[in-house]
This record gives sequence, C-alpha cells and structure tokens, in this order.
Amino acid sequence: MTKSVVVAAPRGYCAGVDRAVVTVEKALDLYGPPVYVRKQIVHNKHVVEDLEQRGAVFVEELAEVPEGATVVFSAHGVSPAVHAEAASRHLKTIDATCPLVTKVHHEAKRFASQGQQILLIGHAGHEEVEGTMGEAPEQTILVEHPDDVAGVEVEDPSRVAWLSQTTLSVDETWETVSKLREKFPLLIDPPSDDICYATQNRQSAVKQIASNADLVIVVGSKNSSNSVRLVEVALESGAKAAHRVDNAGEIDPAWLEGVERVGVTSGASVPDALVQGVLDHLQTHGFPAAVEERLTEENLTFALPPELRKDLKQRTGR
Repeated sequence: MTKSVVVAAPRGYCAGVDRAVVTVEKALDLYGPPVYVRKQIVHNKHVVEDLEQRGAVFVEELAEVPEGATVVFSAHGVSPAVHAEAASRHLKTIDATCPLVTKVHHEAKRFASQGQQILLIGHAGHEEVEGTMGEAPEQTILVEHPDDVAGVEVEDPSRVAWLSQTTLSVDETWETVSKLREKFPLLIDPPSDDICYATQNRQSAVKQIASNADLVIVVGSKNSSNSVRLVEVALESGAKAAHRVDNAGEIDPAWLEGVERVGVTSGASVPDALVQGVLDHLQTHGFPAAVEERLTEENLTFALPPELRKDLKQRTGR
C-alpha cells in the first residue's frame, strides 16, 4: 500500500486575519496589557489563547470593558450601535475589521440609502452577519440556505439587492443567488463578489486535493465558518471522508485505518504551526512527508488600522 499526503496551498492565514492578530500584538506592545478585545479577534482558539497569555482580555460585550480602556474590534466587524456604545463610554477603539468585511458594510449602507431591500446570505448568529445587519436592520433579511428562498417575502420585488457573508461556500452561495434571481428577476448584485479571495482560494485548493483523497483533514476551530465550509467542500468534491480538527491531538486513530491518500488544509485563521503538527502526526503513523499542491499565490496585505498606525508613528517618530 503506497501512502501519500498532499497539503493544499493556499491555506491558513489570510491578509485580514494576519492584520487583526498583528493589531492586537502591536497594541499590547504599544499600550501595555490589558488590551481588551470584543469577541474572538479571529475564530481560532489557539490564537486567542496565545494572545490571552500576552495580556489580551477577550470580552463578549463592551459592558465588560472599563470606561476609558483600549478595546480592539475583531476581524468580523461590528454594527454602528457598537461604535456608538464605545464612544459613549469613552473607550479608545482600534477597529481590526477585515477591509473585505468593511466593503460589505459600505455596500449595505449604499443599498439602504437607495431604498433597496437587502437580502443578506449568511449564518444567523455569526458576528460578521450581526455587524452587517446592524448597518440597516429594518431593510435587511437574512437568507441562510438555498431552501430558505421560497419563504422570503419583500415589500417591493423591484427594489431588492443581495449581499453575503465573506466566508461562505462559494457553490452554495451561487445556488442561493440563482434561486433568489428566479424569484426576484430585478435582483441587484453587489459591485463585486462578497465572498473573500482567501475563502474562494482555500475552497478551490481543497477541491483540487479532495478528488483523490481517502481522507481530508481540515485544521480549524469549530466556530470558524470558513473551516467548516472546507470540510463540506472536500466531501462534495469526492473525498471519501473529511474531518475538522483544532490540532493533531484531535485526530482519531480510526480515521487513518486502511487509508492511503490523505489531504490536509486549514482555515483562514489557522497558524501554519498547527498544520505542521498534523503533518508530523501523520508521519509518526507511517505516512510519508507531505507534498504541497499550490493552486495560486496570495500576495495581498492590508495596512494596520489607522488609529494604531498614528500612535505607532508618534511612538517611533516615523
């Protein structure tokens, strides 16, 4: 039996996640701990635990932050109401919202100002969805699945636009959009696709390795939407089995029984050290060193939040 391990690329950190994590690290260096962070800065428990050890304090709501303290908003974005609450409590805010999420917020505001009903494709309860809906709550309807389209009712079918969460399944989102357009032929598209480049690239890369895989292991936390999607995409693309793990310690030995071809990838908020841990684990169980299959290069970077850049410049004099 000839065993093989293929690791997908791109995988792991995207530009928005990298920016958010570095924002918290720089804020801790600049202001000293504690620096408060509303919600998980990114959806990965290892990243959160590491930042906690450095002095970050993660809170669910701003009520838990002392008046006048420094608070970072997570990569997933917040609603205008959260910004207003922070201002009323004199909090120093650093907004680490991914610029691609901010783009969706701007689109929501623009559609709302034009009197369009917004159909937001996404998952209820996800922080990104809550933040986007907060831009125009009276005009936004959440559509979670293609099957939900039949029950969508709007005031004026001639004034309808759609937006989406940035970390969804590309294929399922287009299925939802197709059904929405059948129901509302005058449906307006956003100026550009809302699903972020990193989500699309990671889904395309896992498709490439899944078709020949007996098993695909996706490294990512259970509350990471894009990691959960990668498991679904792997199965839809022909993998005989696919499982999500936070780290190598969660791999069930039974998954490896009778398996020859393993594919490995990771969600957009996962440090590559966790992927390497999975690859090392596979080697200790008789699998060879991994071969990387690269779909495309990613060179995008985002500048740090302006509030932080300004203070860093004052500190360094540059």
